Amino acid sequence: MAVRLLTAGLLLGWASIASAQQAIPIDDSFTVSARFESDRAKHPDIRLPDLTVREGQRIWFDRRYRKIGDRELHLDVFLPPRARANGQAILWVHGGAWRSGNKSHGYAMANRLAQRGYAVLLPEFRLAPEAPYPAGLRDVNDAILWAKAHAAELGVSRERIALGGDSSGGQMAALLATTAGSGLYAPAEADTKVRALIDCDGVLDMTSPLARRFEDAAGDASSFARWVEGGFTRQAERWKTASAASHLGPHVPPTLILGSGQPRFTAGKDAVLAALARAGIRHRFFAFDYAPHTFWLYQPYLDRVVDEIDLFLRTPAPKKGSR
Repeated sequence: MAVRLLTAGLLLGWASIASAQQAIPIDDSFTVSARFESDRAKHPDIRLPDLTVREGQRIWFDRRYRKIGDRELHLDVFLPPRARANGQAILWVHGGAWRSGNKSHGYAMANRLAQRGYAVLLPEFRLAPEAPYPAGLRDVNDAILWAKAHAAELGVSRERIALGGDSSGGQMAALLATTAGSGLYAPAEADTKVRALIDCDGVLDMTSPLARRFEDAAGDASSFARWVEGGFTRQAERWKTASAASHLGPHVPPTLILGSGQPRFTAGKDAVLAALARAGIRHRFFAFDYAPHTFWLYQPYLDRVVDEIDLFLRTPAPKKGSR
């Protein structure tokens, strides 16, 4: 009887957990396997990367960084072998059209960057089906604050945390890096400033004609419109506010933009790069020759992405007054 009661209790417990999970709307339309099958029709040379862990690496799975009511938000952390640690961290925001995707999509990149000496944090955050703009942005800012609060445990400096992302995650990372300290997506007194920004094919100006040609084509039904709760006609001001290009100035960190070679995915970059140049902020733009949009998921592109990130973050900041 005791065994039956225990089993019943366990089943009820699991049912309760399952019920709580089912209460969170999930869009799983963006998966690596589905994207790979689609992309290799035009790019037969691509392949999914291996993930090989080296001696001394550590991985923390599902560390809670925020709790909203009963809802927990977690992040995964890839730590380098202590002998190779360089004291720097990268917090990476996954893509998925603001509505799908998950932190596991960054594992291959995070693993390779950890082997270069970086601590890499991959947060989950609320997506459009669960909570619209700006909820996910506030979540990622909380993940930045968590990283800074746990810097000693991570073996990094609070001042050497970079923020990056891919596709919609790149758009979010760019927006957060350019609005840190403004009070838009975190309290103004919160220290969410980052050392550098890395944007992989993330749109920088949602209001530009090039971006609107694609992001506003379906009106209120487009992925971005569903995130910000309206197409450009109804939510023009919100589209502007949610664009990194609207928040440029001397506060913007050094910026690396990596592109697929498809201009629509880095719309607004020319204005951003020009503003960074005028302000004397270090920046670099590199684009592949018409790679798949999600190039960071595949070889032979992933190794070059990691090389570019590593080189950019290892390059010393220029001394004041130098050109």
